[in-house]
Amino acid sequence: MTAVTDQDHTDRADQPGDADKAGAAENPSPNAPENASANSSPNASGGECADDAHARVRGGDPSSRTDSGTDSRTNPPADSRTDSTGAWDDGLIARRVDETTGGNQYAVMDSRTAVPPAVSPLVYDGPLRSRLEALRELVGLSRTRLDSRTLAEAGRVLDEASARRRLSGQHTVVAIAGATGSGKSQLFNALAGVAISETGVRRPTTAAPIACSWSDGAASLIERLGIPPRLRRRPLPTGDGDSQLRGLVLIDLPDHDSAAVQHREHVDRILALVDAVIWVVDPEKYADAVLHERYLRPMAAHAEVMFVVLNQIDRLPGEAAEQVLDDLRRLLDEDGIALGEYGEPGTTVLAVSGLTGDGVGELREALGQFVAERTAPARRISADVDIAAARLWPVYATQRRTGLSEQAREEFADRLADAVGATAAGEAAERAWLRNANRACGTPWLRLWRWYQDRGEPTTGRLPSRTQADEEATARQRVEYAVRTVADRASTGLPAPWAQAVREAAVRGSQGLPEALDELSVRAGVPTGRPPRPGWWPMAVLSQASMTLLQFLGGLWLLGQIVGVMSPNLGVPVLLMVIGIVGGPLIEWGCRMAARGPARRYGLEAERRLREAAAGCGRARVLDPVAAELLRYREVREQYGRVVGAGS
Repeated sequence: MTAVTDQDHTDRADQPGDADKAGAAENPSPNAPENASANSSPNASGGECADDAHARVRGGDPSSRTDSGTDSRTNPPADSRTDSTGAWDDGLIARRVDETTGGNQYAVMDSRTAVPPAVSPLVYDGPLRSRLEALRELVGLSRTRLDSRTLAEAGRVLDEASARRRLSGQHTVVAIAGATGSGKSQLFNALAGVAISETGVRRPTTAAPIACSWSDGAASLIERLGIPPRLRRRPLPTGDGDSQLRGLVLIDLPDHDSAAVQHREHVDRILALVDAVIWVVDPEKYADAVLHERYLRPMAAHAEVMFVVLNQIDRLPGEAAEQVLDDLRRLLDEDGIALGEYGEPGTTVLAVSGLTGDGVGELREALGQFVAERTAPARRISADVDIAAARLWPVYATQRRTGLSEQAREEFADRLADAVGATAAGEAAERAWLRNANRACGTPWLRLWRWYQDRGEPTTGRLPSRTQADEEATARQRVEYAVRTVADRASTGLPAPWAQAVREAAVRGSQGLPEALDELSVRAGVPTGRPPRPGWWPMAVLSQASMTLLQFLGGLWLLGQIVGVMSPNLGVPVLLMVIGIVGGPLIEWGCRMAARGPARRYGLEAERRLREAAAGCGRARVLDPVAAELLRYREVREQYGRVVGAGS
């Protein structure tokens, strides 16, 4: 079977104005048979091509020839229009002839002409699933507290992890990246064993990514990368070499340092989607700052899914290749990239020559083992989670204990109690109880004298009392200070977004708090009416009445003696009067001493009620919202610990 030659369209189809040529080559016109037959090399009709490819030109190209070289237009073969899935499930629509060897090199895949085979989706292990679930929960809890830019990377990782999980788990997508002139396309062809990607001195040579798959079922993975069908390749089966790389999808990227912005965008976009990367460097640019600072250093967490290949070692004389390789390892170590030496996990560093083939076999073997493990997609996602978690560290992590201590809560309650005048209210209640005790147990003469003093005392000379407006202003300032202090205490040590959320919650709760406290001070302040009387008060009142009665009896007795009604006897009436006069104040003093304890307890009880009412109001309006924010932070911190801890 004679292959259709399209020497330039596959390599140059991505150049401006060549898209039509590529399409024409993939869909030959009726005039193509003569051109194809005229331009085919003598080896193009050899039996090896037909036996290995088992392929045909899409649409039944009349220029196809049988294995014996007979023109199919004269003797059309019976199987010339059989289903192409016999060889490749993706369909073979064209083959290319190398001008130097004249042999068939690769097949172009066309997913439109064949039903993709069933493939097993990717399955993440338990720890990675747990980390992804924790990251998803973390993002959900943080959307109202953090801006979208902060969560963008974590959201991208979740989306990519979900998208990759639905695709094939039997394939590993590996990109070959490098700078201009590093020889990555040459190495790409060397790994494929055929000339798939265009090489040459013209820069940039690779203008669009080219995909090459060693097995069926990779169409959805390649579509995810945005690589069109005209740039998808399949190397022809080569026996052991083909089976060694089975499951590999190799992507040849444009130069990452290309002068064309579109090329660099292709590189950045695809590097974020592939499972692994082969970085190709040359002896001249292996220490390029752009490569290390823009790509290698930020991707240090992806060390286990990276290969760093020093290409063009054939240009280095003697032991220079080993010296350059050692210096390359040193630079990678400075970038924070773990090297997979002595059986340890990390980046594989190799020296090869894509031109002479030195080291290509070793790279092929390492790549085949890497693909056979089928763990690269999960390791790539795990590394992406590590990077997303590291970027979120400033907004979740703290080095000190956070939250409201019991002391801070008590101080807040004390400040609110001062704002409502709980202490003054208790003292007023205590004084009210003592006044009531004095009224009940005091002598009539002292009570009359006090009434007269209070009635006749002038109002001049007194200090002016504070107005109600001044008291309200002072109380409001105390409330604001209490709220500000407790918010600062609660937010100390928190990352900036959560500290701001705590302060905002406290400020929202403080709105209307002074008015609510004023209402509480009226309802729970000094109780109206007379304070309760203890059981000993009636005895004290009776004793005080007895002393007063003795005074009256003694006085009447003396008066009777003076007027001559009674016989003279000064001793008894004088004694009665002295007992009454002295006993009354003594009873009043004793009652006052006895009333101090109950009065104090009564005042403390009034103060306690007002303190509890103020503390309850402050807790409901300020402390509970602050505690809710702190609880949310603890939840996200716990989820963040699952994201980070499971991978550490």
